[in-house]
Amino acid sequence: MENQFKEHRLTPQRKLVLEIFLENKERHLSAEEVYRLSREKGEDIGLATIYRTLELLEELALLHKMNFGDGRSRYELTPPNMEQDHHHHHHLVCLNCAEILEVEDDLLYQLENVVENKYHFRIVDHNLQFFGYCSKCREDDSRKEP
Repeated sequence: MENQFKEHRLTPQRKLVLEIFLENKERHLSAEEVYRLSREKGEDIGLATIYRTLELLEELALLHKMNFGDGRSRYELTPPNMEQDHHHHHHLVCLNCAEILEVEDDLLYQLENVVENKYHFRIVDHNLQFFGYCSKCREDDSRKEP
């Protein structure tokens, strides 16, 4: 990680934001959520500083930025050796509670190969999101029906 900061200082604020992501590896955090979590830790960091830090960490390839259609950018830690592994994960987004679940299986690997061969197109990335209702929201909804 220190290699990525060659041209940038690892300030206490940047370190704090990275720590929050390391403590919440399974979550996809927005700037506002990072701000709230930093306040819960008793830290005094401004929202504008968090936005700038998130942009820098994305530029340094430490975070990956995503949009799940709710008007807020969310971030997750970039998996180690992502370029070497060329492994993707996909997301299930609940339209009711906004829970985001990861699907670790690279379900599009075979399709990528077909597209690359048929169209002579080198794929370097893809993004797949499924929108629907999580099991908890479906269960809650079924209880409401007579």
